Amino acid sequence: MTFSLPDFRRKWSCRGYMSTGSAMVTVALSLLLMLAERAEARKYPAPLDLFGLGTPRPRVHSARIPLPRPRPEEAPKAEDEAEPEKPGPDKPGKPAEAPPPEKQISACRLALTEEVAIAPSIPDIRGPGACGGEDLVRLEAIVLPDKRKVPVKPAAILRCTMASAIADWVRKDMVPLAASLGSTISDLDNFDSFECRGRNRVAGALLSEHGKANALDVRSLKLANGQSMGLTDRTVARDVRERVLRSVCARFSTVLGPGSDWYHEDHIHLDLAQRRNDYRICQWNVWDPLPLVAPLLPAERPEEAPPRDVAAKPEVKDGAEDGAEKSPEDEPSKAQSKPTTKPATKKRR
Repeated sequence: MTFSLPDFRRKWSCRGYMSTGSAMVTVALSLLLMLAERAEARKYPAPLDLFGLGTPRPRVHSARIPLPRPRPEEAPKAEDEAEPEKPGPDKPGKPAEAPPPEKQISACRLALTEEVAIAPSIPDIRGPGACGGEDLVRLEAIVLPDKRKVPVKPAAILRCTMASAIADWVRKDMVPLAASLGSTISDLDNFDSFECRGRNRVAGALLSEHGKANALDVRSLKLANGQSMGLTDRTVARDVRERVLRSVCARFSTVLGPGSDWYHEDHIHLDLAQRRNDYRICQWNVWDPLPLVAPLLPAERPEEAPPRDVAAKPEVKDGAEDGAEKSPEDEPSKAQSKPTTKPATKKRR
């Protein structure tokens, strides 16, 4: 194979050199652009580079972090350092929140002192419906004028006005009554006080005064000599029960006892319910003592009584003929005699 000069010039002309230089310039610019993009990619990783392979990780130089020195003993306490500055005339502070207003003490609470009754105040009760009330106390005992205490067993939860009325009733009415019987009052039997329920515990009935802490059921008053003065006990003297009736009807707006309904046969219900025109209810029948029950067996026949056959013969009337015999027709036979019927007795309620 031979090469001639024209062939060499045709293949390796000046235009070839120029094309080669252009390509080298293009490659150099491409490398510069790639390096610039790579440097920019170090700051922001590629959105599709999930594993961070394309982004170089910065090198972290480990260094020991110095720990703080122990606090000296003479240093001030943190509470003193954190004490806020008091606002002065030049530094106005934040307006302080107003404290909640204190609950005003009622006149009843001021009058119901420990010289009258042991009745500490308790929080207001807000039960379901209208149950509960305000100005409540727990009546534990009544203090008599001679400083003796009459416990209320169990302690009654009442409104202050109701507790004050009970204390006045015992101190001013029941103490003189017990003194007339030769004794003093020792206990007050509380049958029921506050209970969120309807009247007579009937479902759907109106709210009872017990649900408002405005009622007290009293069963009896116990005396110091061991006797129990039951208010509905028929064995107690009638005049004593009538005195109790007059006293409670004068002090309370509602008095229910025997004769009012079947729910108050063994206790007395007292409350201070407010009605129109100050209407009062006093329903309490003071029953007489029960009559003595006759013995079931007849008394033994006395020895001086005549024999039964002699006592059964009829007496002979004056003017009758001596020796006259009575015909069997004159004597009524047992078969012809009408049987005696027992009169019907009315059942006692």
